[in-house]
Amino acid sequence: MRFKHFLDLELRPLLVIVLLISFVLTEAEVEQDFADVADEDGHVEDVQDESELEELVYESPEYDQKKFHFADHFDNIDESRKRWIKSQAKKDDIAEEIAKYDGIWEWEPPQRIVSKKDVGLVLKSKAKHAAIAAKLNKPFTFKGDSPLIVQYEVTMQEGQECGGAYIKLLSHGKSAEDLTKFNDKTPYTIMFGPDKCGSDIKLHFIFRHVNPINGSIEEKHCKKPKDRLEEPFKDKLPHLYQLVLRPDNSFEISVDRKVINKGSLLADFTPPVNPPREIDDPEDKKPKDWDEREKIPDPTAKKPEDWDDDAPPQIPDPTAVVPEGWLEDETPMIPDPSSIKPSDWDSDMDGEWEAPMIDNPICENAPGCGEWKPPLIQNKEYKGKWRAPLIDNPNYQGKWAARKIPNPDFFEDLTPFRMTPISAIGLELWSMSDNILFDNIIIADDIEAAREFAAMTFDIKRKYIDKESKTLWHRIMRRINYKPGWWALYFLYLLIPAGCYVYYLYGRAKEETSSDAAAKKTDAVQPDDEADSSGSGDTADTIKANSSNSKLESNPKTKKSDLDVKDDKDEAESDDISAASAANIGGNDQRESQDDDADETEAGQTATKAVRKRRVPKDQS
Repeated sequence: MRFKHFLDLELRPLLVIVLLISFVLTEAEVEQDFADVADEDGHVEDVQDESELEELVYESPEYDQKKFHFADHFDNIDESRKRWIKSQAKKDDIAEEIAKYDGIWEWEPPQRIVSKKDVGLVLKSKAKHAAIAAKLNKPFTFKGDSPLIVQYEVTMQEGQECGGAYIKLLSHGKSAEDLTKFNDKTPYTIMFGPDKCGSDIKLHFIFRHVNPINGSIEEKHCKKPKDRLEEPFKDKLPHLYQLVLRPDNSFEISVDRKVINKGSLLADFTPPVNPPREIDDPEDKKPKDWDEREKIPDPTAKKPEDWDDDAPPQIPDPTAVVPEGWLEDETPMIPDPSSIKPSDWDSDMDGEWEAPMIDNPICENAPGCGEWKPPLIQNKEYKGKWRAPLIDNPNYQGKWAARKIPNPDFFEDLTPFRMTPISAIGLELWSMSDNILFDNIIIADDIEAAREFAAMTFDIKRKYIDKESKTLWHRIMRRINYKPGWWALYFLYLLIPAGCYVYYLYGRAKEETSSDAAAKKTDAVQPDDEADSSGSGDTADTIKANSSNSKLESNPKTKKSDLDVKDDKDEAESDDISAASAANIGGNDQRESQDDDADETEAGQTATKAVRKRRVPKDQS
């Protein structure tokens, strides 16, 4: 019981830590159900009731290809393989051994399987250039009043440290005819998707704008979203990326149904679509006598006569004296007298040999050796270099700027939505992480069709994963990034100090128990005995007085038994009766002590229990 109580007290801090860890894991549930559907304003509305979660089953979506410019859920592997063409090209201006697009693509289920029917396009290799492309069912021409919707899923199954998972919408033309030659130089109209390297996280939306005057092409980069999108690169869950581009030049970017960036093609891109109307005249030069100085030194100011520009900021302390015992004739360092020139030392090759320097032993007990120099103090006369105070420049003409002239390259494109038509989609990537899964890629001009497609695919999978994650085990697995092996080793590593601590507590408790047992073997009065004997009253004092020459003085078994406590009131009726009882009890205790000693010798047991004092009947007294 004592050991248990001891552990309860000492292990209480460890129990508190365990409870805190359990609380953190319990609070690690998904904050928002990613299978909720957002309306056009980004508001979330439930797709399914909680009661329907039990019936979640993923089925390959059935859809009308005529509603989409491109759609592939990759579940029909044979049909999908026919659509996608792996690049056989090489990158230009790069070493031959890494120029080839030799990254490996496979059609396979995700590592975290929702359904055996669910298959995606997976980039299996890392640190290799990989490219694959497919033609659209029909080109998207950016004509009419239909928006462009680009939507696809990405799962970074191994996380991502450096690499992209973006797609390119290839421009219609000869370069999109032979997709085996697809490379980084293949013209594209739009590039969209996530990218990361180190701490630099991006969600690209780039479109290539054609100058209506000279036909030159310039990339326009969308402004960065306000929120930093880190989770998709480390949580290893599928994420839905959607770009909506409308004929009114507005755009909207969503991740998992949540709008994270929106704006206008005319106002939110760098460089801007339209150049400035005026530019600086390249022929205009600043005049040589143009004075841009707002302030100048006061020409009427004069340096004070007592101003010394050459005064140092610090000077030797004139009050300092050489410390007593300072050895000015000794050098702080001397050649080591015990060193010997190496036998293989070649003076012609190695130069003249010199013994290594060591501290001068003579200086060890001296305040110092060598030349003594007084410490430096602040120079009261130091003022620094004198400069005339500044005054307003009477000849100040302002900051010079070149005159403006009309921009000869100016144009005004008010419909940048009218981009180069697209006829193919491609993935041209380089990544330091493998097993990047792409799924449910669509290009459409109907926002409702895109939502329905996501509801049949992404929403079902995320509902299933989120439901599965509601169990404690999956919350823990998600917390440890689905690498239980490494965390098991880490847990064992933490158990080492915890085990040592418990062993230490056990040793202390064992030593304390042993010391109690050893103390009971002696005749010394123990704290428990003193506490019990303090309540025996006059009877105990009488016993000690009448038994001073007996063994009871050195025997720890003189404390009263439960029967004595019960009969204290009866024995207190008469002093004579108490005295007689004490005498008899003393004799009986003496005999019992001798018997106990004999029993201890024969049985080899310790006398750890107090001897019960026999009650003397009143009729015998």
